[in-house]
This record gives sequence, C-alpha cells and structure tokens, in this order.
Amino acid sequence: MNFYLSAVLLGLGYASLAMGIFISMRIFSIPDITTDGSFTLGGAMTAVLMTAQHPLPLPAIFLIAFVAGAVAGSLTGIIHTKLKVNALLSGIIVMTALFSVNISLMGRSNIPLLNLPTLFDMVTFTNNTVLQRVIILSIIIIVILILLSRLLRTDFGLAMRATGNNENMVRAQGVSTEAMKIIGLALANGLIAISGFLFTQQSGFADISMGIGSVILGLGSVMIGEIVLKLLRIKKIAWHILGAVLGSILFQLILAVALSQGIETNYLKLVTAVFVLIVVSIPNLRKNKI
Repeated sequence: MNFYLSAVLLGLGYASLAMGIFISMRIFSIPDITTDGSFTLGGAMTAVLMTAQHPLPLPAIFLIAFVAGAVAGSLTGIIHTKLKVNALLSGIIVMTALFSVNISLMGRSNIPLLNLPTLFDMVTFTNNTVLQRVIILSIIIIVILILLSRLLRTDFGLAMRATGNNENMVRAQGVSTEAMKIIGLALANGLIAISGFLFTQQSGFADISMGIGSVILGLGSVMIGEIVLKLLRIKKIAWHILGAVLGSILFQLILAVALSQGIETNYLKLVTAVFVLIVVSIPNLRKNKI
C-alpha cells in the first residue's frame, strides 16, 4: 500500500510543475524549456537556505523559491518578446544559463538535507510517514490550485487566457500582449520552482540534475488530465487545472505499476518517454479517425 502511496506523493510533488506547464503550454502555447532549470533552481534555493548558518523559516523559503523561478521565467519572456527570439530557443538559452546559476548557488552538485526539519514535521496528522506527507502536500496543492483558478477567472487572468487564444484581438483592446506573456511565463516558472522546493523537501536532497526531464513529466501530466476531461466533456478552466494535478498523480501511479511489473529502474526514463509519446499521439490519432 505504501508503495502506491509513495507514487501519489511523488505525483503531488510534481503537481505544481504540471500547473506551470499548463500555463505555458496550454494558455500561451509556448514550449517553455526553462522548466528544467527553474525546477532545479527551486530545489537549489531550498537546499541552500535550509543549510545556511541562520536558516530562514520554511514559508519564507517557499516564497523565495517561487520568486526565483518567476525571475527565470520572466527572463525567458523578455528574451522572447523584447528581443524577438523564438520561444523555444529563449527557454533553451535561459535553461542553459540556469545550470551555471544553480551550480554556483549550491557550490557542489548535491546538497543533502539530513536531520533538518521539513514541511512534513510542522503538523502531525498520522503516524504513517508516507500518509502524513500525502496529507500535507495535498493541502498545499489544493491551496495553490484554488488561488490559481481564482486568478485565471479575474479580468487579468482572462486577458492572459485571451492572449493565448487571439493576440490581435487582445492588442486591439489596449492590452500589452508582451507583458501578458512575460507575466504568464513568470507565473508558470514560479509554480515549477515550487515543485522543485517540494521535491527537495520530499527527497531530502537537492541535486544539479534533478530537473532533467521535468518538462516531459509536466507535459505528460497535462495531457493525461486533458484526456480525462475530454471524456467527461468538462471545459471550465478550474477543472483543467485540477486535471493537470490529477494527471500528475495518475502519471506516477502508471509508472509505479510499470515498476511493480519488474521493469528495471534503468529503463524508467525510456518508459516515461514512450508513455508520453503515446499520450501526446492519442488526440491526433482520434482526429484522423474522425
């Protein structure tokens, strides 16, 4: 039972990542590769601040990780909108730069967080360690989900969503589409950095390579959520954000089932890539049949 609870725990840890990918990929249609760097940045900031001589409170570290990710995302947005660089290339440039930033922040490739207090020690709900972590992470993700869904239903949020749908119309209404993109990418990468913060809390370490492949995990989660919502014929934005969260959990559960069937951990990245390929291909295959 704890094996599958651990998969749910991992899915919750990546849920904020999925929400960030949802904003960049689904609202703005921007394939933002900054993800790999901002995820690691969130984890690096967390580890450095937790192991400092005078560590900050965890809520403060949470906010700093979000701001750091938002700065990274805004840089991608500025390069894309102001310097007119392709969105994909903009993300690659910032992601590459973040590798040096992250390794400089950490001072080494790995920082262990052994015997340090974490989010999971702040309040006790149960003696089952895994279930305790699931409950704490569920509360955090629910709060983020509610705040994000409310934001996207405000006038500002509607302007962001409209920018992704029809830039010319939004520009005609006097709204700066460039500003919307910069803020949107900042928000997306802030959420991704929070995921790095949560992952570091769960795993007990930060590693320079922890963000590799995170964009694939986020994309797979969003696609799984969308498939479920299409089957249920649900179109409300709040449900789509929830779909990304549920997709993240389902993704990790599917990988857990694969591991339980005897697949070696060496092939887990391959299984992940193949699974995401299948999930991404399903909508196109269905269209061709129609």
